[in-house]
Amino acid sequence: MVVTFNRLGLLTRLLDRLAETPGLDEVLVVDNASTDGTRDWLAARAAAHADVHVRTLTTNTGGAGGFHEGLGWAVERGADLVWLMDDDGLPDVDCLPTLLRHADDLDFWGPVVVDEEHPDELVFPIRLPGGVRVAHRVDEVTAAATDGVLPGVVIPFNGVLVTRALVEEIGLPREEFFIWGDDHEYRLRAERAGGRVATLPTARVRHPSVGELGTPMMFGRTTYNHSPSDLKAYCMARNNTVNLRDYKGWPHVAAFWVKTVWFYLFTRPRPARIALSARAALAGLRGDFTGHRRFLAGG
Repeated sequence: MVVTFNRLGLLTRLLDRLAETPGLDEVLVVDNASTDGTRDWLAARAAAHADVHVRTLTTNTGGAGGFHEGLGWAVERGADLVWLMDDDGLPDVDCLPTLLRHADDLDFWGPVVVDEEHPDELVFPIRLPGGVRVAHRVDEVTAAATDGVLPGVVIPFNGVLVTRALVEEIGLPREEFFIWGDDHEYRLRAERAGGRVATLPTARVRHPSVGELGTPMMFGRTTYNHSPSDLKAYCMARNNTVNLRDYKGWPHVAAFWVKTVWFYLFTRPRPARIALSARAALAGLRGDFTGHRRFLAGG
């Protein structure tokens, strides 16, 4: 199941790759009201390929809304196992077969997500279990794995598999999050329900570089997920604050806010970003998930 928005070139290469991938029964695509010709292209694709099905939304609901819609759609269609991904990932041809070898012993698991230009490096750093060490390279994840499996860690929604049984137990992703943090919240919810979560370093999805995720700060003692986009910064501050409150507790919320203030005062000085992040966090704590709309075109 693929969620797409205004990235027709990337979507085209992804669906071509999925057509080469063994083990797929059908491909579901949720189009988040794209305006770049995606709608017409998908209609033609579905007409030519009986295993491709398309659902076009009337408004852009973000990745969170797209995965909420698409995962629910897949379950309605009777899927026992759903492979979730954004349009900008490109799984290796053997990615799904590698993941499927663990279909009997895992509930929510996925590949490493590597930089398509530097495939030995992770696009999304992984905090390794049992400590504070963060892996930035595939070989670090491989070394930490046991029998090819790194338990307790997964990077949703970039080529992850989820079982129907787990979806029926924990529900669908939080569509109101729009972007950023919906995937993390879903993993936390899966863990709280006792879901078996893991990453397989021998399975890979290639992905464009995402820039300054995991920017070092506090003299290299920790990192911060900085984005130049005000939309992403707003959603990150709001959703991360809510996730930390709900799953970790107020001390973790406080630690996140110490990091946020430090980062935008000293690491990347932008005091206005502190104010934006504070407004976002307060809105989330009040249960208001509408503020991101001001950053959308026409919002």
